[in-house]
Amino acid sequence: MPIRLNLLLSIVLLALSTPLWAVQKVDLDYHVRFLPQSDQAEVRLTLEQGEAVRSLSFDLGNKGYYSDFKADGNWQQQGAERGIWQPAAGKASLSYRVRISHPRKSGSFDARMTEDWALLRGDDLVPSAQLNQKNAIALVSRLQFELPKGWKSVETGWPRIGKNRFRIDNPSRLFDRPTGWILAGKIGTRRSKLGETEVTIAAPIGAGMRRMDILTLLTFVWPEVRAVFPRDPAKLLVVGAGNPMWRGGLSASNSLFMHADRPLVSENGTSSLVHELVHVFSRIRDTDKSDWISEGLAEYYAIELVRRAGGMSEERYQAVRANLSKWSSQVSSLRGENVSGATTARAVLLLQELDREIRQRTENQRSLDDVSRGLMRMDLVSTKDFIEVSEELMGEPSKVLDSSLLR
Repeated sequence: MPIRLNLLLSIVLLALSTPLWAVQKVDLDYHVRFLPQSDQAEVRLTLEQGEAVRSLSFDLGNKGYYSDFKADGNWQQQGAERGIWQPAAGKASLSYRVRISHPRKSGSFDARMTEDWALLRGDDLVPSAQLNQKNAIALVSRLQFELPKGWKSVETGWPRIGKNRFRIDNPSRLFDRPTGWILAGKIGTRRSKLGETEVTIAAPIGAGMRRMDILTLLTFVWPEVRAVFPRDPAKLLVVGAGNPMWRGGLSASNSLFMHADRPLVSENGTSSLVHELVHVFSRIRDTDKSDWISEGLAEYYAIELVRRAGGMSEERYQAVRANLSKWSSQVSSLRGENVSGATTARAVLLLQELDREIRQRTENQRSLDDVSRGLMRMDLVSTKDFIEVSEELMGEPSKVLDSSLLR
């Protein structure tokens, strides 16, 4: 904890050492043109003042998705997985093509483009990069789409500032890029404002996405979600499609994907939609073989928040617990980089036991909600961190967490 506090203090002092009036803002514009005939998008990054950036070092991955690089300035590709752009002075651009569809071994897709629509993550349009820029420079990023003839519109998890145009602003990053889910083409949408958040549900026309069902469940649980995770994202985008897209759910920082056939509440009493919503709001990321924390908490609240909202009776809650216990009876450890469904089920049971212990030890003054809010403030969370935060809250060692499951 002292190391993290010192680091935070250093960051605050550094920020205070540079007056806001001394920071020079430089425009960074992204232009994306979808090319359905080749299953690609043409992406162009344009810096208003290229001299403000010394270099951008891109992680291109090992799938060969990126090609046809053209740059104002110097472009060097180091093997297949990294490319470095040193922009020319003045207005400078980097353009390339990126393949959209990402097939899985099972035959389903993580991202897909058809003649009528494209569903993908912006993280893949613009790969992650290490930014080396001059001091007192702040990049102001915007995203513009050029759609094929007949395509109706485009949706992202970022605030709209014009026709097919969005503002990209992530205070936690120096290099703002259009992360999160993107859906473009002949699509249908439903919109509402929940709390301070603009919520959009979007899917290709004819995909069978139950937009109003999703919006109704979100409206139902929204107050309970915000009570646990005090965060007000400006916008939330929920996208979906049917087969052959992957039959699951996957969240990003400002958006989430749900397969159109996925039930809002499964027969086992959990909700994949609420599970992914918890990931969006909590943004808890784990490390050191502690995937049970982020996945366990998301599944715990996928049950608990529906219950608190009045969507689950006590009898049904106990039946859900019995099912989790039966499913996870053979689990001997929660530790791992990517935990299974059975392991997540066992993690939920442990978290339910921990919540009861915290409430008993603190005479109902504290709960697992307080632990979750504490973890939200950390960059990465390990099992050791989780135990320390929980025990500090209780003021004494935890019997529940003194378990072979966590070793």
